Amino acid sequence: MSHVDMKEAITKGTTSLGIEFGSTRIKAVLIDERFETIASGSYEWENLLKDGYWTYNQEDIITGLQTAYREMKQDVERKYGITLQTVGSIGFSAMMHGYITLDSEGELLVPFRTWRNATTGRAARELTDLLHFNIPERWSIAHLYQAILNEETHVPRINHLTTLAGYIHLLLTGNKAIGIGDASGIFPIDESTHNYHPSMIKQFDELIASKGYPWKVEDLLPKVYLAGENAGELTEAGAKLLDPSNDLQSGIPLCPPEGDAGTGMVATNSVRKRTGNISVGTSVFAMIVLEKELSKVYPEIDMVTTPDGSPVGMVHANNCSSDINAWLGLFREFSEAMGYEVDTGKLFSVMFNKALEADPDGGGLLSYGYYSGENITGIDKGRPLFVRSPESNFNLANFMRTHLFTAFGALKLGMDILTKNEHVAIDSILAHGGLFKTPVVGQRIVAAAMNVPVSVMSTAGEGGAWGMALLASYMINKDQQESLDVFLEQKVFSDVQGEEVAPDASDVKGFEAFIERYRKGLAIEQAAVDHLVENGRD
Repeated sequence: MSHVDMKEAITKGTTSLGIEFGSTRIKAVLIDERFETIASGSYEWENLLKDGYWTYNQEDIITGLQTAYREMKQDVERKYGITLQTVGSIGFSAMMHGYITLDSEGELLVPFRTWRNATTGRAARELTDLLHFNIPERWSIAHLYQAILNEETHVPRINHLTTLAGYIHLLLTGNKAIGIGDASGIFPIDESTHNYHPSMIKQFDELIASKGYPWKVEDLLPKVYLAGENAGELTEAGAKLLDPSNDLQSGIPLCPPEGDAGTGMVATNSVRKRTGNISVGTSVFAMIVLEKELSKVYPEIDMVTTPDGSPVGMVHANNCSSDINAWLGLFREFSEAMGYEVDTGKLFSVMFNKALEADPDGGGLLSYGYYSGENITGIDKGRPLFVRSPESNFNLANFMRTHLFTAFGALKLGMDILTKNEHVAIDSILAHGGLFKTPVVGQRIVAAAMNVPVSVMSTAGEGGAWGMALLASYMINKDQQESLDVFLEQKVFSDVQGEEVAPDASDVKGFEAFIERYRKGLAIEQAAVDHLVENGRD
């Protein structure tokens, strides 16, 4: 598209905007009708542990939203000399799960409780047993039931329960809406109706009936929408909230708000059956679109959906890159102490590539990068741990391979259930996230863990905000009855190139040896946590 055509598209409002609230960054991406990014903006933020809960300040939520939008708007002005006043469609996405409760005035009753909290163990277990459906600790319904078990005083005053994406959408449209993918992290979805499972809704209400709350659970939940449906319009108040300069017009249609898992599937063209994607960041999750239901309930496997409602087996590990980043920060400090300034990209590239020189199994080293609790392995508290024996081959290459292996250790345990127990067929995995910016290394590690080919597309760096912009574009640009997978395959990704790495037999064998060590060593990790807790270091 020429510069003149681009200016016309921006002026006429045929572009689509996606904004995603990730765990460390809020990003806004504006795309044209060819689905290419034409402007972007971002805001860095961090979660904090407050009163025993991982959360983000409400002020940061609003500040981050406005800053990311403003930077994107300024990017448009720099490139095209146009003050952005309208777009064709908007979509918001955010970290899935968690707990946002609002009163009748729309005010937060408690600070946002994120997916990272491992505080709902009893609730998750009891609901899983009651519903015969895996309810992970991260899910919104688990947070609600735990609050009920804790007899928290805010519970009777709840008027609405939603996710972070649903909350942002509500602020800008006034509509209590949620995309089906994000909804599947709130409460179980009935695949046949594409709505909350009615019999499970009834079971939950019966479970808490004795409490006498003035609400039924279904009354609290946002309405479920499928990809491609209109989920509301930008109100005047919403436009002013997003763009306090008052340049942005109201009335812009919004697509259903989605979770970051859904946008990851879209951004990697992984919504067809037998495809999967892996998203790497502070946490890591793999999404496999299933051909059939699993034979039984597994606490390690979340049953969620694609943005258009297909069943997905999701393995979510709370920890991935945080500990690696901390170690590389230590190496940076060493370098600076020696008088050498190191470029961040070069630091990661050099250190990651050292892992390719390592022993296949990491030389007998062992690490658990548990910055927070880990649901899959039953570790309640975050206690990063690195262990070696006198017989271990302790060198830099093995050190790096071990930390890359352990970043996917908990994920591997869950994926083994799908591939080895349930014999789920996976044709390929598409990967995205910062860890894959260094070519080949991350792909080889994941290919070894999954034992399937792993591809990184040329669009992988675009991330979830781009995937959300695609969902917004799908709403206004799809042909009648055109499914999401066809839209992505034929219109968005038809010319996109990717680099595929097949699993190396030596790497696969080495990862299997490491994961056996990882399984056996979990008792060490738990003992370390227990020791620190018992000695007042909780």
